[in-house]
Amino acid sequence: MSILQPVRGTQDLLPDAARRHRAVERIFCTLAERYGFEEIATPIIEFTDVFRRTLGETSDVVTKEMYAIMSCRDALSLRPEGTAGVARAFLSHGLHHEVPFKVSYRGPMFRHERPQKGRLRQFHQVGIELLGAESPLADAEVIALAAHFLTELGLSRMVTLELNSLGDTESRAAYRTRLTDYLSRHVESLSIESRKRLERNPLRILDSKDAGDRAVIADAPLLTDFLNTPSRQFLDKVCTFLEEIGINPVMNPYLVRGLDYYCHTAFEFTTPVLGAQGTVLAGGRYHDLIQQMGGVAGIGWAAGIERLAMLYEGVTAASRSVAMISVGDSAESMVLRLAQDLRKAGVRVDIGYSGSLAKRLKRANKIRARAAVILGDSEIDRSIATVRDLDSGTQIEVPFSSLATYLRYLLSREVEER
Repeated sequence: MSILQPVRGTQDLLPDAARRHRAVERIFCTLAERYGFEEIATPIIEFTDVFRRTLGETSDVVTKEMYAIMSCRDALSLRPEGTAGVARAFLSHGLHHEVPFKVSYRGPMFRHERPQKGRLRQFHQVGIELLGAESPLADAEVIALAAHFLTELGLSRMVTLELNSLGDTESRAAYRTRLTDYLSRHVESLSIESRKRLERNPLRILDSKDAGDRAVIADAPLLTDFLNTPSRQFLDKVCTFLEEIGINPVMNPYLVRGLDYYCHTAFEFTTPVLGAQGTVLAGGRYHDLIQQMGGVAGIGWAAGIERLAMLYEGVTAASRSVAMISVGDSAESMVLRLAQDLRKAGVRVDIGYSGSLAKRLKRANKIRARAAVILGDSEIDRSIATVRDLDSGTQIEVPFSSLATYLRYLLSREVEER
């Protein structure tokens, strides 16, 4: 182990990667606001019971993946997902009168699981929650936002929307009994992990990737065959709404969500590009979660920024800057003053601190500066700057009073050409 390496399952976001993350977040925030979701930020640390009471004692997140922190008095945990914190905030601030409560969130999450491609122990998510709406229309709108988001990222052709219904409590109870009976007759063929799940939460076995489990599951009863009339009608309405806006999901009767609180609508956007772990955005409806903490219906989704950033092919190059170069020590003060004036006027400026004119120009080209503003005693005496266009190699003199206007013009041409 070396203290010069990041902790396993974490990563440094260097400038190029950080720009990709920011691009994903910017598109998300713009669309979430357009759909009426206002931003919320909850602490990354909560009382452990917030997650135990909402995610379920039998969920993998609670039993195996949470980072617990034992303080002198309280059991605390780093947040493994965003929904529970939003639910806690909703109840903490008595926001029942605010329903429908529509919020978006973004930030780091923490799960102690085996690091994989695009899946880390400290990862980042964007997500939305809509609390206080029981209508299937809300489900359709939430899925529509997800589809719109992925389209804006340029991913619509590489993802598939998979949809299932987990039904209401009555439907799931009937199905669980039948599924448990079926799986118990094939317990010898199940993986060790699925045998444990058979006791705690048999529905999770449907999500197993183990080859032996998949063979057993292939002949298992389907949850959709156990939906009662209200659950069937709810699913049909969601599908009808989606079809009316041009969204055609693929029904996946084996789709279950990894947390215990889901009911009715469950959905995932998946892609073959990332291999076995191909889910890029997932969510569903959860009546049971909030009921455990006060009682209100909800639906939402979350997406991992790392995975989306890996797939995103939009322009993420840094915006180009202007390099300020002083010739001689006496020009440094003027360079600093002009740089500040230009920044206040909206121009991105990078100052060359040392080295010959040739070395500073070389660095300006290395950082892809659009232009170099050169100041020496001669320029200062005449209140002009020598501006070299680093793309064309041409050079002109520009009065200080017109410098910001001219540089903004050069930079705007760069944006237009993109």
